[in-house]
Formats: sequence, structure tokens, C-alpha cells
Amino acid sequence: MSVYDDIKARLDIVDVVSPHVSLQKSGQGFKGLCPFHSEKTPSFSVSPERQSWRCFGACATGGDAFAFVMRRENVEFPDALRILARRAGVELSPQGKRQRDRRDALLAANRIAAGFYHERLKSPEGAHALRYLTRRGVNAAAIDAFQLGYSPNEWDGLGGYLSVMGVPLDDAVEAGLIRRDENSGRTWDFFRGRLMFPIHGPDGEPLGFGGRQLDEPQLDSQGYNPKYVNTSATPVFDKRSVLYGLHLARAAIREGGSGVIVEGYMDAIAAHQRGYRNVVASMGVALTESQVGRLKSLANKFVLALDPDAAGQEATLRSLEASWKVIGEQSAGRAALGALHRRDAVSLSVAALPQGKDPHDLITESAAEWERITENAQPLMSYIIPAMAARFDISTGQGKSQVVDAVYPLIAATQNIYDRQRYEQDLADALGIGLDTLMAGLRQRRPQQSPNSRRRAPQAPRPAPRPADTAFMGNPDEVRETYLLTLLLSRPALRDDLADFPAECFRNSAHREIFARWMRCAAIDDLQAGLDETLREHAQALLSAEMPPADAAESRRALDECARLLKRRHYLELQQALLATEDAASPPARELAAQAADLNAGIRTAETASASALGQPP
Repeated sequence: MSVYDDIKARLDIVDVVSPHVSLQKSGQGFKGLCPFHSEKTPSFSVSPERQSWRCFGACATGGDAFAFVMRRENVEFPDALRILARRAGVELSPQGKRQRDRRDALLAANRIAAGFYHERLKSPEGAHALRYLTRRGVNAAAIDAFQLGYSPNEWDGLGGYLSVMGVPLDDAVEAGLIRRDENSGRTWDFFRGRLMFPIHGPDGEPLGFGGRQLDEPQLDSQGYNPKYVNTSATPVFDKRSVLYGLHLARAAIREGGSGVIVEGYMDAIAAHQRGYRNVVASMGVALTESQVGRLKSLANKFVLALDPDAAGQEATLRSLEASWKVIGEQSAGRAALGALHRRDAVSLSVAALPQGKDPHDLITESAAEWERITENAQPLMSYIIPAMAARFDISTGQGKSQVVDAVYPLIAATQNIYDRQRYEQDLADALGIGLDTLMAGLRQRRPQQSPNSRRRAPQAPRPAPRPADTAFMGNPDEVRETYLLTLLLSRPALRDDLADFPAECFRNSAHREIFARWMRCAAIDDLQAGLDETLREHAQALLSAEMPPADAAESRRALDECARLLKRRHYLELQQALLATEDAASPPARELAAQAADLNAGIRTAETASASALGQPP
């Protein structure tokens, strides 16, 4: 039994939920007011039989005990695992404990460093850094809220303080606060003479730092001393996976259902200081899949407010190329399920700022103009297509090709066929050509199907392969989840077949987490590298399970059949949970009636899907 399974076996979903929700018995389950949004009519359902919960109101989400803790505490799966492990009295593995101890030690070093920098900002030696902030309009409340600081221009200012505070030198080095020459053993402060921006995790823990040069840069021996530097990658800090200000913005983003993404520290600080608390900063990097994944768990509407110059447009395009797979702006699969899953889609718009104005300037000079521009942000492709067309000479064939090369990958990745066709027409219009001409040019770029493959005669379907490993023994529903995920991990070519498969169809949170991450990774190595120890072990067990020999067609039939049955199960469970929240003595609310119709349609689709060529379920 895995650690995850052991924890689930020891805990009851009702015991996990009831401290936060006043539950009333309803049929075989319970119902109550959702703890994640304000409501007067109960839309929150708990099923002891399935050990799951579901909100049919504004949240439109659900899951098991792990999913509840993740949403309640706003933490990732590994943190929810640790919380529930403590509650269940389950001892995590020694290696996992060592990793947690190392993480805790580095976070402690960062907390002490953040306090040191913050106090130095308010001391005489930080006076010029404080004057800089005053000139930029940053007030004392914002300085404290963001814990801004100053690193003294000394070689051992922080190092000496950490030593006095009992922080081991190795911890300070591993946290990126102190540099050490491996040959001589000499150490020195990494940040010196800089305005300091602690970069916090969602829970408010300082994970790393950004430092801004205030004085005239003095180049090092390699002629290098950039205006901004960040903590190097550490076990607790990766610039590409965090967002500046998220710990202060997440409540406002979740409550309002929307957020604004800016580039710089000062942009985010200016927004929060003036009451726009749903703003986070990407810290100058292209928006990554990991960052979008964090935002997507909070809301479904975001605005990119980036600099209006060519560099800003380039940053926007890089952001989209890096994160498009998880934005899921138009998902055909979710759209087909109606209101329940449309809430999960993410809408991304772009705010076109005035030329020469960054978000900090605009917010400081005219809050009303900032509100107008962000509220009237252009739909994503409506911004990208003309912006890219303006960057190239589209009077030439080469220029048209350059625009198509830049834009069309984003259009092709749009799952909804109707939106994709509209974008294709918009692109053709921007280039001054007909849609037929555009599509003909795209067809010429695609690899042609070989004559042999066209002439291949259809073969009668063989039964779907069945699993042989003992890992697939047990409850049929759990076996089916395990089998589908194992098949997907062992045969990466099948991944595109499940591009629209809702992760919520997995009851098992570990399965759900691995599936969601795998759909965003380029290779198995990338997946395993991004998992914590418990999930990595879980994924490794799936990868090592014995699978029967099968060709591509057999594997695809098995995958399709498993996915179809899991979807059907998911819709039936949602239907039962929805009925449990309704009062039989009164007609259902309009929203609940619409959701019931969506679920009925999904169940009918799953039940009437042709399975004649799919073989038997595992």
C-alpha cells in the first residue's frame, strides 16, 4: 500500500470536511454551504461512500480529501499530503523527511535574511534605498506588506548576522544567500548594496530574493553587474515557478474571479498600494506553464498588462508559447459538458498600455486610466494577430510567412474548432489574403501521408489488451484509473488522444495530479523531475507495472474505452451528488436544472458512444 492509499484508508472525508462546513444529512450523503464562496442555498455535497466532495455553485469543482485540503489551504499536493499524513498518524518515508527538513532549514534561513534586509532598509545605511522608494511613490505600508529591504554593501554583512542567528553556513550557501569559493573556502554575501525584494510562496514564506542595483553599476572581473539579480535556483526557489506578490493577491484573485499579470516588482507594488490587489508579477520572465498552473487554480480570467513596445509584444508571445498548453482558453471537451466545466476554462486578454508607459507609471499617474485599460483588455488573439502583422513587411511573401510562423502555432493549439476557424479568418484578413490561400499554404507545410499508409486495408479490431500486473488487482473503478494512467505513461504517443479528458474523472488525487502534470510535460524525465518524492514513487510504480504486448491500434482502443467508462462514472457521480443538494419539496434552482441537463447529456453521450470496435474494458 502506498503512503497515499494508507492516508486515505485512515481518514474519512466527512471528518476532514466537517470542521469547515456545517453538514446536514441528505440521503446517503451530506450537504452544506460551500466554504469556498458565499451562498445562501447549499450547493456543497459530500459522499462518504465515494469519499468525495463536490460544489455545484460558483466553484464547480470537487475531489477527495486531498483536493479539499489543497483548495482549503491553497497548497499543492505535497503539502496536502503532509497535512493529512500528520492527521492520520502516517509516517512519511525517511528520505521524504530529510527533504522536508532541508526545505524547512532553507526557508528558515530566508526568513532570517528577509528580516535582516528589512531592518537595514530602515537604518541609516539604507537611507538612499528608502529615498529611491519614496521617489517611486512607495509608502511605508507597502514597504512592510512586501517586506522590502536593503542589502548592505559589505562582503559579510548578512553572513555575519546569519552566523550569530545560528544559521549553518551550508544552509546559507544552499539557500543562495552566501557564495563560497570551493577552492579557497572563502565566502561572501551574494546580494550587496541592493534594494531587496523578497519573493514569497503562496503561503507567505520567502523562497528567494530579487535585488536591484541602486548605485552606478561597478562591473565585476567578467564585466557583469546587471541592474536586477535573483537568487539562483535552489531546492525551494525556481524563478519560473513563482509569481511575485501572489501571497498577497491570491485572496483577491479568487474572490473576484480574475487577476492581472504585470512584469516587474514595482508594477505589482504600485497596483497593490492603490487598492488593485489582484495583481501579480512574472518578474520579467515569459509566463511559464507552472506559473499559469498556479493562477488557474484561483480564477478563470486573467489580463496580461505588459509594456507596449516591441520587447513587450515579444514577451507576450513568448509567454503564450511557453504556457498555452495549460491556459486551456477554448477546450472543446469542457465546452461539450456545459456549465459545469466551462467554469474551468481560462480567458486570457491583453491590456494595450499607452506607448512609453509601464504599469507602474500608468497606475501612479492615472488609476482611472489603468482601470479602463485593464477592464477593456483585448481578447488574446485580437491583440496578437495585428501586433505580429505590424512587425513584419506583409507586402512580401516572406513577411506573410513570418507572421504565420509566429502566430499560427497558437491558433492550431486552440481546441475549439469554431474559435480556431475565426482566428484563421482574422489572420487571413490581417495579411490581406483569402482564407483559402492561407489554408492552402498551411497544407503545403504539413508532412504528406505516405502512399502506403493510404492504401493500407482496414483490419478487424482485436480485443483491447488487458493488464497482467498485480498492480491492476482490486476495485474495478480504481483498476480502470490505474490502467488508463499506466497506459498513457508507457505509450506517450497516445497523449494527444486525451487532450480534452477532464482530470476530475480521476477519483484518486495522486492519479489526477500525475495526469495533469504529464499532459503538460515534454517527456517522462521532465514529469519525474517535477514531482515530489511520494508522487515520484507513485509514478514509478505505474511505469514499472507489467503491460501486455499490444500494437498502437489496440492500445488506442483500450485507452478510448477506459476514458469513456471513467467519464460515464464521473457524470453519474456528479448527477447523484447534485440530486443530494436539491430540496425534493421545491423545484430546482435554474442553475442546478441547467447543470442537471448538462450531466444528463454527458451521460447519454458516454452510454451511446459506439464501443463495437473498442473491445472489453479492463
